[in-house]
Amino acid sequence: MAQKDLTKGSVFSTLCFFALPMILGNVLQQGYNIVDTWVVGRYAGSDALAAVGAAFALMTFLTSVLLGLCMGSGVVFSLCFGRQDKEGLEKGVCASFLLAMAIAVLLTVLSLLGVDWIMVWMHIPGKIREITRDYLVLVFWGIPAVALYNFFGAYLKAVGNSVIPLVFLGISTVLNIGLDILFVAIWQQGTAGAAAATIIAQYISGLGIGIYVLATGKAIRRAFSRFRISKSSLSEIASYSVLTCMQQSVMNLGILMVQGLVNSFGTTVMAAFAAAVKVDAFAYMPAQEYGNAFSTFIAQNMGAGKRERIRKAVRCGVLTTVTYCLLVSLILWFLAKPLMLIFVDAGETAILAEGVRYLHTVGPFYCGIGCLFLFYGLYRAVGKPGISVALTVVSLGTRVFLAYTLASASAIGVAGIWWAIPMGWGLADLIGGLLYIRYKRELAT
Repeated sequence: MAQKDLTKGSVFSTLCFFALPMILGNVLQQGYNIVDTWVVGRYAGSDALAAVGAAFALMTFLTSVLLGLCMGSGVVFSLCFGRQDKEGLEKGVCASFLLAMAIAVLLTVLSLLGVDWIMVWMHIPGKIREITRDYLVLVFWGIPAVALYNFFGAYLKAVGNSVIPLVFLGISTVLNIGLDILFVAIWQQGTAGAAAATIIAQYISGLGIGIYVLATGKAIRRAFSRFRISKSSLSEIASYSVLTCMQQSVMNLGILMVQGLVNSFGTTVMAAFAAAVKVDAFAYMPAQEYGNAFSTFIAQNMGAGKRERIRKAVRCGVLTTVTYCLLVSLILWFLAKPLMLIFVDAGETAILAEGVRYLHTVGPFYCGIGCLFLFYGLYRAVGKPGISVALTVVSLGTRVFLAYTLASASAIGVAGIWWAIPMGWGLADLIGGLLYIRYKRELAT
């Protein structure tokens, strides 16, 4: 199994080449989300599009718990790899796997038992409640597969291998798209067909990457054969994973609360939001993956004590992220309507108009979320994940508060939800920057 030492070589090229497969993987994932939305919107109707859009926000929240656990574990893996602590890496892997799978099983059970209460809490309109429930009950069964993929993916990225997770994500994406077309477009199975396509692809990627890692990685095979968990390793994994999990959960809980507010405005706004968010995510999510790669790079070099490389990586990360975000903001401003037309029929003028308004409101401020991802990655990597949590609370807390406050004003309405998003990013960036200045010497940057 190929590994990459991120503590050597040119900072810019090493960071970019490590980040590239992660970004491509994200592009694949967002590409699948776009195709999924297109297939459902075109072949199952606007009600099904609204149902899948609402369920997507919920599933993003649930899987974010697992993603956060695995991201936090990945920081510990990177630190151990950077300082060549093989025993610490073995024990950390076992503690992380146990924690991730236990949480996955718990989430699956609680979600299945509480599905009706969840739909009430999310304000799912009565006309789409049944098809939303059908979709949710099926996709909940894919939660353990998500845990498997993210755990093994986090391990591979921590030891410098970002290519293999991309390969398995690519296989999953292609399979998912093919099954979507078969189940929804050809067999006309609606939201249930879209859900079935999703969980089949999830298990293929989760089990596939697990088998690959165990078959090719002697170190992780040895770790699982011994399966040793010390109190110190469990504590270290928990200290990073729980806080990172909290960060991801708070982030997506805020998004879920906003989704509930969006749902209260009816299916037209729901459908517009479902389509526009896919475009939105496709545009800025590469910056998120770059931030995750940046975090792994910083963590490996932190473990190895390479402070000068950390300082260079911070400068490189800011320049790269800002350049990308400015470019994509410009593109999205001019292509908002054509991109919305991928998902929405030209005759659905109200949905199109609301989607374009969302993109024109949020799109110009992508530098805000791009820099926020860098702050998240930096503070996780240098042993201050609590700051990442705090910044997430500020960003999403501001967003939720302003969304509910502004949307309640009749003169503003749903536009207030859209404007609350960049306002939350801006306030969190301001605080993140001030804390960076405060802790700059301590952070070794």
